[in-house]
Parts: sequence; C-alpha cells; structure tokens
Amino acid sequence: MTQSSSAANQRLSTMRRVQLDTALQSIQGEKRFGLYVLVKPEQDPAPRLAVVQALASRRHWSVALRAVDHTGPADPAGRPQLARLITALRQREIHGIVAPSRVDISDVDQEYEAMLHQLRALHAGLALAREETVL
Repeated sequence: MTQSSSAANQRLSTMRRVQLDTALQSIQGEKRFGLYVLVKPEQDPAPRLAVVQALASRRHWSVALRAVDHTGPADPAGRPQLARLITALRQREIHGIVAPSRVDISDVDQEYEAMLHQLRALHAGLALAREETVL
C-alpha cells in the first residue's frame, strides 16, 4: 500500500467530485446507487454500511444494491462484489457507487484513478462519506 501525497489526493478528489456531479446531472428521475464496503474477514460490515446508507439517504438516492467484500486482493479488479456493482452500472441498474472512503476502493493512487476512469466510461459516479484528503 502506498501513502498518497496531498496533491494527488486533491487531484483525485476533484476528479471524483466533478465526475459524480456530471453523472448526477444526466439522470432524469430516481437516482439509484449501490452501497459498497470493504472489511477485514472478521469485521462486521454493518457500521460501515450504515455510514454509506446515511449518505445515500441524505442525498435522497435510492439504494438498489448492497455489496461487501472482505479484504483479499488489493486490486479492486479482483473483488467479486465490486465487480457485481460494475456489472450493475453497465446494465444501468444503478447510477453510481457509495463507499465510506477511498480506501474501500483502493489506497493505491493508480488503482483508484483507474477505477474513476472506468466509472467515467460508464457515465457513473462514486460518492464517498469521507473525502480522499481524509485518509
């Protein structure tokens, strides 16, 4: 795992927020999101899910899916539940993903940025309960 620089965090935060705003502007009607958390094998995901559920509720977004991966592959591409959400985005079942923090996606700048590019290509957004700069 790598520690991100504050400049990289700021750049990625701006990229994510602009992308989320763009994705939300294109949605007519109900905004559907998938909740995603990454936890340790022995960790209860309920508190982290509650955080993202609260964010979705505050923004008046419908929650269509809930997904929990347990730590394993660091690369987001190797997580089955995150892959399920990406499939739902491709099929337009959801418009975006809500996660507690950037670390749930990846704390490696290149992997996190790759996920943001993938979401942009799907016209989807990523909402975080905590900004990238609050790692």
